[in-house]
Amino acid sequence: MAIEDQLVEKKNELQMATYENCIFKSCNFERADFSSYKFIDCIFDNCNLSLITQENIAIQDCSFKDCKILGFPFFKANTFNLSFSFDNCILDHSSFQGLKIKKTSFVNCSLKEVDFENTDCSQSVFDNCNMERALFYQTNMVSADFRTAYNYTLDPEFNMLKGAKFSLDGIPGLLHKYKIKITN
Repeated sequence: MAIEDQLVEKKNELQMATYENCIFKSCNFERADFSSYKFIDCIFDNCNLSLITQENIAIQDCSFKDCKILGFPFFKANTFNLSFSFDNCILDHSSFQGLKIKKTSFVNCSLKEVDFENTDCSQSVFDNCNMERALFYQTNMVSADFRTAYNYTLDPEFNMLKGAKFSLDGIPGLLHKYKIKITN
């Protein structure tokens, strides 16, 4: 079943369908099962998508604004045309492990303890994001922008960083393993 061009407000559940060009506003889908649902060109505004169950969910060209998305296993999503952007979202404890999420925009997001292991984040933007204890290992961050991100720790020896942008304030996160102190 396909549902198109709908405004869905303050709902707690959805019927299984393909949602295209829909806006979800102030919905609480915490712990919902979205396995095999499809979301194409949708906007999630002020929604709670924490701890949902999902196997093979399709998320194509969707944007999330002011959403709480704790513990979301993005790595279980259908990878065909997987693309999204996040603005002012809480994504703590979520996982993008092993995904190709090139050119993804994370703006004003909390990314605490998010797993980016083996992820292709090339050309992605992490604008004003808290990346405390985020996991980076064999992560492709070529040409990614970390200039305003903070609290990250990543090892340049085990990640691809060619052309990535960092601010001077981010240097301690790149040199953390050497246990040196950097002062002004």
